[in-house]
Formats: sequence, structure tokens, C-alpha cells
Amino acid sequence: MIPVLDTKRQYEKIGKEIEKEVIEVLASGAYILGKHNKALQTEFADYVGTKYSVGLNSGTDALHLALRALNIGKGDEVITTPFTFVATASAIGLAGATPVFVDINPDTFNIDANKIEAAITSKTKAIIPVHLYGQSAEMDKIMDIAKRHNLRVVEDCCQAIGAEFKGQKVGSSGDFGCFSFYPTKNLGGMGDGGMITCNDEKLYNRILALRNHGGAIRYYHDELGVNSRLDEIQAAIIRVKLNYIDTWNKQRRENAYRYNELFSKYPEIITPKEADNTYAVYHQYTIRIQHRNEVHKLLQENGIGAMIYYPVPLHLQKLHKELGYKEGDFPCTEKDTQLVLSLPMFPEITEEEQKTVVNTVVKCLNMTKQAV
Repeated sequence: MIPVLDTKRQYEKIGKEIEKEVIEVLASGAYILGKHNKALQTEFADYVGTKYSVGLNSGTDALHLALRALNIGKGDEVITTPFTFVATASAIGLAGATPVFVDINPDTFNIDANKIEAAITSKTKAIIPVHLYGQSAEMDKIMDIAKRHNLRVVEDCCQAIGAEFKGQKVGSSGDFGCFSFYPTKNLGGMGDGGMITCNDEKLYNRILALRNHGGAIRYYHDELGVNSRLDEIQAAIIRVKLNYIDTWNKQRRENAYRYNELFSKYPEIITPKEADNTYAVYHQYTIRIQHRNEVHKLLQENGIGAMIYYPVPLHLQKLHKELGYKEGDFPCTEKDTQLVLSLPMFPEITEEEQKTVVNTVVKCLNMTKQAV
């Protein structure tokens, strides 16, 4: 079996470092908002290139609290992509606002910046671009649109730690950058966790209060908040891993280029396109392929852990039925959801394993074509 992700290999390399830090936390007796949280917030902001960052318990909470901090709620609209994990739109709903979807650029899977303005109404308050699969959206165009229409921008960076657009890391352009430390991410913890970045001191202080029951001072609560503090053990683990993220992302890029070369003989298999001015970090290596469902089933039977991210676009999910969207509204998204297939991708995957993956994909595709 070649898994889509193998977290055990990473642990084999840095497990001793992590264990040392975790044991120190356990012995300290300081388990909530301790020294590792404080240090990580400084180190993470420095890495992304922002003034501030705040540790939270998930990327979903980062998105939700970003909208809350921007006073976005009932009656407001937030523009985003229908081709993303449900948490992006759920955060909008949790804030009380309404998601408005815009189709994607089929080459990058990210929101098509050229189609955003047509979706803006008098109720629009923000844009959430998603840097899907580890590649940045077109942040220059998006920020220009936001400036001209007086809109806020919340970057969903949950799959894209370390990715760049025109030399600037994702999470540093918008009002907020939202990150996830879910174990499968490029910078994953050993449990849930998240981080939010910003450059505005007032917004930073608002997030600090919102994550801690709505109060800046203990037992004094100014508004309805939540309990969303990054666990101290997870903070210690992420601090260790943050030292390796650039190396891991570089290895992911090398693996992606190797896949590209191995697939180059098979034009019927469309490999990921890295857009100009971007530095992609390949959270997923996602191909587009005909007979996707049949190929996926055969890959599983042949020991290749491929995954489909995502089979049903958000505008067609039962969750969003009341929004009134229908099939055909976003043709690029709907087409790609029928074609995308993510192959094993992690820093430690070997060249031989990648060759096996490619050969098996080609074999399964040929078997499928012969059967239809």
C-alpha cells in the first residue's frame, strides 16, 4: 500500500525532538496558553510576514472568528469558491452571513478573480479566497477588487502554509490569514489546531478576546465569544515542525515535478498547473482524468491511496439548498469535481513509489477505457 499521506515517516525522523518538548510541557503543569503558545505566535507571524498571529483550536475557528472580528453577520454576503472544503462556507454561515459562490479557474482550481466583481452586491462585505491544494489565488487582483469596493479579505490558507504569490506568503495580504494544523496539513499537529494572522492591532486584540469567551480581561466579558485556544502540547509540537516546513515544502515541490515528468508521456492525464508568479507547496498533487470514479476504485484495489477532493461542489450540497443554486451555475467547478483525483503526496515518498503510482494510474486508466 502506498498511502495518500504517511505521517508515520515524518514522526520517525523528528519524533525524539517532539517527545522531548511534549514531556517538558507535561512536567511543567502549564497546559493552556503557556510559553509555547506565546513563542509560536511570534515565530509564526515572523514566518508568514505579519505583525501578529493568534493560536486557535482549528482552521475553521480561524475563518469564523475572522468574520466575527470584522463585524460580518446577518444580512451580509461573503464571496468565496464552491470548490473547497465545507469549512470555508460553514464559517460564513456560523457568523450569520450568506455565502455567495464564484466559479473557479479550471487550471488552478482557485476562485476566478475575473468573475468576482459580477457577484458583488450592496450586501457584499468580504471575499474569502481559498489557496486550494497549496497554490495561491491571484491576490493582487483580489486585493485590488476589495480596495475598490471597500471589502474585507479573509485568506483561507489552511492548505497552503508557505505558499507565495509574487514573493509574498499567503496569509499576509488580506485582513486575516487563516491556517489549519490538522495532522494531514503540510504543517500538521498531532491533533486539531489553527492559527490566524493579521497586521492590525485592533483586529488582533479582538481575536484575542473572541477566542477566550469574549473578554480581554479574565472574568470580564464584553461580547459573546468562544473557547478556541491552541492546546499547549500542540503549540510545542508545531514549534518543532515549523523549523522543517520550508524543507518539507521543497521536497513536495520536487516530488510534484517528478510526477509531472513521469506523466508527461500520457497527455490524457492532466497534471497540476503552477500559475505564473506563484510558489505552490502541493498540499495535494491533483490530476484530472477521465473515468475518474472507475480509476479511483481500481487504484484502491491495487494499493494506491488516492483521494477525491472534492466530489460534490458546495453550491450543490444539501447544506446550501436554500441558497437556490442549481446544476450548471458554475460549469468549471462542476466539471473539475468529476475529474480531480489526488495522488500520494508527502515529503518522504520515494522515487520508486512515485513510479509505481504513475504506472498503476496508467494501467487502471487503460483497463477502464477497455471496459467502456
